[in-house]
Amino acid sequence: MDVSTTRRILTATATLGVGVAVLAGCGPAGSSGSGTAGSGGGQTVTIYAADTGTEATELEASWSGWAKQEGITIQYTGDKDFTANIATKIQSSALPDIAMFPQPGLLASAVQTGKVKELDSATEANVKQNFSADWQQYVTSNGKLYGTPLDASVKGYIWYSPKQFKQWGVQVPTTYDELLTLTSAIRAKTGQPAWCAGFNSGTSSGWPGADQLAEMVLADAGPQTYDAWVAGKTKFTDPAIDDAFTQLGKILTNPDNVNAGIGNVASMNATAFGDVATPLANGKCAMTNQATFLEASFATVKTAAGKTPVVGPDGDIWAFPLPGPKAGATAVVGGGDFAAAFDTNAATQKVMQYLSSADWANSLIGVNGASFISANTGLKVDGEKDPLLAGAIKVLQDPNTTFRFGADDAMPNVVETAFWKGMVDWVNGMKQGDVEKEIQASWPTG
Repeated sequence: MDVSTTRRILTATATLGVGVAVLAGCGPAGSSGSGTAGSGGGQTVTIYAADTGTEATELEASWSGWAKQEGITIQYTGDKDFTANIATKIQSSALPDIAMFPQPGLLASAVQTGKVKELDSATEANVKQNFSADWQQYVTSNGKLYGTPLDASVKGYIWYSPKQFKQWGVQVPTTYDELLTLTSAIRAKTGQPAWCAGFNSGTSSGWPGADQLAEMVLADAGPQTYDAWVAGKTKFTDPAIDDAFTQLGKILTNPDNVNAGIGNVASMNATAFGDVATPLANGKCAMTNQATFLEASFATVKTAAGKTPVVGPDGDIWAFPLPGPKAGATAVVGGGDFAAAFDTNAATQKVMQYLSSADWANSLIGVNGASFISANTGLKVDGEKDPLLAGAIKVLQDPNTTFRFGADDAMPNVVETAFWKGMVDWVNGMKQGDVEKEIQASWPTG
């Protein structure tokens, strides 16, 4: 499941290059943006997106100064039911000038309707200059670009205590094998499992495990196998996916390694995914795998001394990216949003140019208190005051980083549901091969 920084949990679907369902059907009616620029209104541009509340306020603050300078009025409408309602808007042609899609597959479906406009030359140049090939693929169809990446999120962070690591005389690992060695070393020093994990998320229980398997497949098998797996061409029973299960199982299904401070292996299914912050903060758990959003959970828990833990490189809690098979090569599973235009009016094109620029990305992270980050290579890391998010930006900007959206959310919904269930069954003791067969059987045929 795509967890976008500390803000929201979204459902990310397939890339433009993967088969996606065309936008169709009737979602509940939503507010249709006022779209005056789209109907000849000149300098007013409407933007329709999923963010509401504080996040919407932060977005509006990110472009307000530029818009005033340009003499453009941006009318923003946030809708929590964006995913359903954008389909209705496209069908009825009650379109905003610009929509911010929280899913690359949803953007792909919109492009297939023929109503999304190809980028103008200036915006296209920005996208090619500011975003890696991994990100450009999400806005490309038949060799043409139809949108710009906006913000981003990063999963696969290993949270730990720098103070404990120093006390134990251990170092942050640079490869997955070193991570396993570290796991054994902590067990030897403490007599307790090193890891804690939580898979419980109500009807979506199991998604943290699906995320972690996706991270393992991308790091271990590489992007080509990952993309084929997402597309259904590589099966869950394939040796590459089976090996990823085995590698992940060395931590998640080994009672010597999990579930520290909570219970046995099966207790992961009864533990809410955010509740791992408690044993990590009070020292009963040495490591956990979660996205950057876990940082927010430490504000409500206590250390063994009864204090709020300090999150930082030299603090009570910190995090490092999940290491891959080789040192220095980082594979990242994450998420993000994309802007696309439904008209070619001059004001709309100016806004698209701005949203694809380094100037906007820097303005976005500069909004007071905002938790937005971006993969824009023109983003100045020193403008991000939160050290964790600054580190995530560096990971996204690193040319050695391979980025992909979460696999489960990029698969058909029926497979995603089976994937989550399969991870729960795996933790409950179902044989690995049977879990793989169970999930694979859910793939639509024909």
